[in-house]
Amino acid sequence: MPARFLDRLREGPPLVGDGGMGVLVSSAVPRLRCPEEANVRSPDSVVSLHLGFIRAGADLIETNTFGANRSKLRAQFLEDDVEAINRAAVKLARDAREVSGRDVLVAGAIGPLGDERPESEEERAAIFAEQAELLEGRGVDLLLVETFYELQELVTAVTAVRSVSSLPVVALLTFDEDAETLGGVTAEQAAAALGGLEVDGIGANHGVGPQAALRAIEQMRGSGLPLAVMPNVGLASLAGRRIVFPHATPEYFADFTAHAQDLGARIVGGCCGTTPTEIAAIRAAVDEGRRPTSPLVTRARDLVVPAPEPAHETLLQRKLAAGEFVVSVEIDPPRGGNAQGMLELARTLHASGHVHVVDVNDNPRARARMNGLFASAAIERLVGIETIPHLTPRDSSIAGLESMLLAAHADGIRNVLAVTGDPPEAGDYPGARGVYEIDSIGLSRVIERMNAGEDFNGREIDAPTSFFLGVAVNPAADDLDYELERFERKLEAGAQFAMTQVLFDLEYLDRFLERLGGSCPIPLLVGIFYVRSFQLAQRLHNEVPGIVVPEHVQARLRDAGADAAETGLAIAKELLEECRSRVEGVYVIPPFRQPVAALDLFS
Repeated sequence: MPARFLDRLREGPPLVGDGGMGVLVSSAVPRLRCPEEANVRSPDSVVSLHLGFIRAGADLIETNTFGANRSKLRAQFLEDDVEAINRAAVKLARDAREVSGRDVLVAGAIGPLGDERPESEEERAAIFAEQAELLEGRGVDLLLVETFYELQELVTAVTAVRSVSSLPVVALLTFDEDAETLGGVTAEQAAAALGGLEVDGIGANHGVGPQAALRAIEQMRGSGLPLAVMPNVGLASLAGRRIVFPHATPEYFADFTAHAQDLGARIVGGCCGTTPTEIAAIRAAVDEGRRPTSPLVTRARDLVVPAPEPAHETLLQRKLAAGEFVVSVEIDPPRGGNAQGMLELARTLHASGHVHVVDVNDNPRARARMNGLFASAAIERLVGIETIPHLTPRDSSIAGLESMLLAAHADGIRNVLAVTGDPPEAGDYPGARGVYEIDSIGLSRVIERMNAGEDFNGREIDAPTSFFLGVAVNPAADDLDYELERFERKLEAGAQFAMTQVLFDLEYLDRFLERLGGSCPIPLLVGIFYVRSFQLAQRLHNEVPGIVVPEHVQARLRDAGADAAETGLAIAKELLEECRSRVEGVYVIPPFRQPVAALDLFS
């Protein structure tokens, strides 16, 4: 059977593939943890869906195993069923072939490992190899390694499969409208890379629709390998809890097939959202030898040539470069839509002459407030004082963070402090989970890459940004080795200045700098918390992660009794004076609900 597949791949009309098996299985069988679970929970449904595609004219059907690798099944607590699910999938596809009485090829579907894949490439390869062996052992005719967003992961998968199997292998990537992968690899580059592996066919599947897939295989033709094209029906959307696909007409898919044949595709099928209706249209177009009636519309990337941005250093950058001592005051955006109070505070701090910049929190304590980047833009535009907005990856995806950063950059924001952010359990929605696609180190990389003119995946953006990147560091951390290791990684990610966690004793800073070799490689601003009561000092020390209020500081506030506020001010002033000769600046956290009191440190 494998030899017959290779013969049919090279000669005669194109092979017609099947459609979006996973989506249909999930719709047909309720309460599945993943579509592949249906192989053991509802086998008749799987056979029925295979038969639907065969009767529509498919020459090749895929096993219901796209996500049946150990990594993905582990995430659904199905790790112990890896073998049972894969073996059942092949049996069900073969049963459908037998019931139909048609000479249909069975392709073993192998997909990427998902978000919880192992870090080691050796472990990843072992998972791909395991699934390939299971599928071949049950009797598939070929292996379809498909829907990969990253070229390197596909290379790892194909190499692993080849190490255990001699079956024909077809390797498919997912491309966007510009015929690029998520990581910015063009279809032409991908074809060149895959051409160096032992594959029998390459192509495009999944993605945003037929036209994008056609553009991809148009670029891949130069490889000389047989091409496969199996796109989604179009862009999916959500209607309530349901995933909804466009209403592509059979005629549209017939026309897609005509273009695919014209480009030399040897396998034409569908992916998510495609049903037996679309496959029947593909079958009819292949049988008719249909040719295109209009040229393929080739998408060209919009050529945006931005005016060169003049060289511009922020006030913070200039002062730090000149060795001037910098003072910032931390402020919280409002919990409502009225920014007047925040703007008046910023005006007061600016007018004092003591405060050079203000740093603006991003939903502190995980409580919803006005967005820190947007609040900072308003402050800079309406008040004229420079800001250091904090930004946390807790509340937004990578795309959302990039979107906000680009908008903030367009509005003049340049300083940014990348922070992890307080856990969502501490905020307004204690049952909520943070987004955290990346941590603060990953966010630093996002900003560094945008400064280099590309997004997190390495794809070019219209023009480089010029953010001045700050990071947080805690010299008083319980696990100083771990803190130092993270700080080194932040430096590698492009950090240009740092702001410490609140310190009440600079001995912690001295020990930290000693571990760094005696000095900090980037400018450092120390956090000073103006505490006005012994009770608050106790709470900070005992209840707030990362803050240490030494016993001698607590004792001074306790012994001061009714004069604790004056003692707290004295402690803050002492720290400020110590910092002037030891670091590049400070940021002051004022007393709760008394933000203007931060200016008392300078009186």
